[in-house]
Amino acid sequence: MPRSGAEARRRLQQAAMELYRERGFDQTTTAEIAARAGVNERTFFRHFPDKREVLFDGEAALRTALTQAVAEAPDDLQPLDILLHAFRKAGRILEDNRPFSEPRQAVIAATPALRERELAKAASLTDAVAEALRQRDVADRLAGLAARTGWAAFHQAAQAWIDDPAQSLDDHLRQAFDDLRALSAGKEAASS
Repeated sequence: MPRSGAEARRRLQQAAMELYRERGFDQTTTAEIAARAGVNERTFFRHFPDKREVLFDGEAALRTALTQAVAEAPDDLQPLDILLHAFRKAGRILEDNRPFSEPRQAVIAATPALRERELAKAASLTDAVAEALRQRDVADRLAGLAARTGWAAFHQAAQAWIDDPAQSLDDHLRQAFDDLRALSAGKEAASS
């Protein structure tokens, strides 16, 4: 039995990921996750409202990191540079959780309901980032466009990082934002 709440949560996440990969998300129950983690099902529900949230647990931390980084970015930056600054800071959360991030993406990609959930969570995050940009006096329509575009670049970089771990997430982020600038300038993006 895990001795601390943090240990129980970590074991539940690990057990869930193992079972999702072995059996598939839809075929895994919360009782099975709890049993594999060495806790009872009630303990599972103390930590997670449902089995989907095991995969989306870091959303609040990512939201906080992103909005705080947008707020704290240097004043002389343009909106896309503010977003690159914010995504580079928030990206450390993914890098610190790489052993979870990679299989998480595979489970989500294999499960239509989870892909839908990921899209809803992404929309919520982009709304929060857009609001953080508005707080920096970025015009409303530009804040929304920048947030959605920045999120797309972040998502592209994160997938590239999972596919190519030889480069850091930070390197992939810089490349994605450089490509975005090249596209908006009408230039062909440099191949990498």
